[in-house]
Amino acid sequence: MNSEPATPLLDTVKTPDDLRKLAPSQLRQLSDELRTEMISAVGTTGGHLGSGLGVVELTVAIHYVFNTPQDKLVWDVGHQAYPHKIITGRRDRIRTLRQGGGLSGFTKRSESEYDPFGTAHSSTSISAALGFAIANKLSNRPGKGIAVIGDGAMSAGMAYEAMNNAGEAGNRLVVILNDNDMSIAPPVGGLSAYLARLVSSRQFLGLREIARKLSRKLPRPLHTAARKTDEFARGMAMGGTLFEELGFYYVGPLDGHNIDQLIPVLENVRDAAEGPCLVHVVTQKGKGYAPAEQAADKYHGVQKFDVVTGEQVKAKPGAPAYQNVFGETLAKLAETDPTICAITAAMPSGTGVDKFAKAHPTRTFDVGIAEQHAVTFAAGLAAEGMRPFCAIYSTFLQRAFDQVVHDVAIQNLPVRFAIDRAGLVGADGATHAGSFDITYLATLPNMVVMAAADEAELVHMTYTAARHDSGPIAFRYPRGNGTGVALPDEPELLEIGKGRIVRSGSKVALLSLGTRLAEALKAADQLEAKGLSTTVADLRFAKPLDTDLIRQLMATHEVVVTIEEGSIGGLGAHVLTMASDEGLTDGGLKIRTMRLPDVFQDHDAPDKQYDTAGLNAPHIVDTVLKALRHNSAGVNEARA
Repeated sequence: MNSEPATPLLDTVKTPDDLRKLAPSQLRQLSDELRTEMISAVGTTGGHLGSGLGVVELTVAIHYVFNTPQDKLVWDVGHQAYPHKIITGRRDRIRTLRQGGGLSGFTKRSESEYDPFGTAHSSTSISAALGFAIANKLSNRPGKGIAVIGDGAMSAGMAYEAMNNAGEAGNRLVVILNDNDMSIAPPVGGLSAYLARLVSSRQFLGLREIARKLSRKLPRPLHTAARKTDEFARGMAMGGTLFEELGFYYVGPLDGHNIDQLIPVLENVRDAAEGPCLVHVVTQKGKGYAPAEQAADKYHGVQKFDVVTGEQVKAKPGAPAYQNVFGETLAKLAETDPTICAITAAMPSGTGVDKFAKAHPTRTFDVGIAEQHAVTFAAGLAAEGMRPFCAIYSTFLQRAFDQVVHDVAIQNLPVRFAIDRAGLVGADGATHAGSFDITYLATLPNMVVMAAADEAELVHMTYTAARHDSGPIAFRYPRGNGTGVALPDEPELLEIGKGRIVRSGSKVALLSLGTRLAEALKAADQLEAKGLSTTVADLRFAKPLDTDLIRQLMATHEVVVTIEEGSIGGLGAHVLTMASDEGLTDGGLKIRTMRLPDVFQDHDAPDKQYDTAGLNAPHIVDTVLKALRHNSAGVNEARA
């Protein structure tokens, strides 16, 4: 669909060493060709588009000025690093982005020496770059730590924690604020660019240092006044007072698409004599590609698309996406319950909270990339009688585990956790997989943990969570579309800790939690064909367990298999503990647990990921047959 563009200058750049051989006058052409190549590549593979297009010139300028990979460059978040990948020896693989066996959609240490740190969760770059800077300083090695952090990532407290600790790095730390959404300073223009170049120059910094030394010899009131005057003057001109208070020398704002402005300022920063520096760069998401410029949100992450028209390949219409089912259900429930409110951490559309926000804007709170705050904020709301739903991806909720424990569970507050992206997530890979939430939540006293088997169950669980006021409750659901079952006209209030029998049998019992239920039913068909009568149960709850149902199935079946889309330590571990505590295996019962493997799985198509994980119907059949000690060809026979 998309032919590869002609890029004669880019063709000569295999690594940043090649880039640094070019004349400054050639960098504009190189940037244009790099942008064209990125558009073509993402049009072929899909992926993140807008942010990467916005940092093309910045990417070229950084690699031109700094000595990467000796200088450690950390992109935050890593999805803006596609242009970086192209000019750091990976252009020949750029059309494998996010495909099985291909390049990661984020920076990845094992992929290239130019990726010193993996950044798929946001707001980590300054801490990491500070670590690189201090390590080189202590070892007396050359090399700076450079963090390129998007302004969205600056909404997380971790970024400020790192900046508050950055003074020890001296001039080895450079933070580049990629302000690509909402400018925190006056509009960029010729005057601000001139000021940025002036105040970053060696002459200005030298004069400023002399003035600082002289002012220290003044009586304290005059010294303090001189320092405040310097900060105030530059703060008024450039908006950098906050960063100055955190110990950074602030430069900017700069036009992030103007190579002629970027190069001299970055050179000045590179050669600065002392102190960490923050360079404020203003960029435009989607820069240079009209469809992405006009719809930054729509083109943040894209499917494959036609480069000429911008039209994305549309998924075939089918079942609704899980997050939309959640958002629409919650919005409907809130029509008659004024205490329901929704919280998201910078992911309103990804979690379905945007559906709720349209209907109930005053009860919707997007707190930015601040999951810790989101959870404790929800705890405060719950303590005052509200019914907060904290909608966070499983992988991001990990960042707030202490708050879940200390601020919610210990106080037994009825915070509702809507956990999106549970299980494997395909192209986003290990960093975004929802592998651990069952394990880390089900260990907590007072916590209720549910998993929806399909979109109808998600409706019931959203309603059940809304009516559960006796403590914290969580329900998980996967990325993507539902199974196509009909949605209920009215939600059902589920009894806490009670599962359901979906299919009855007598020899084998498959205990499913979550959306592997469909694969369990397929496996049951295959087992029945082999003469093995099979029960399939949807447990619904990882905590509290339906001990009555599990006890009954263990007493009446020869083999019991638990199936979950989570790591070791989850449902299977709790069932085994129950069986051990109650002596239920004394009669020769065979219990097997099926779960995600104890590895971080790379990105791939979801079906392939689950096959690799051993969590599809053929593997379930094989597990049962091996438990029964049948002489079978295993998975291959089951698939036949």
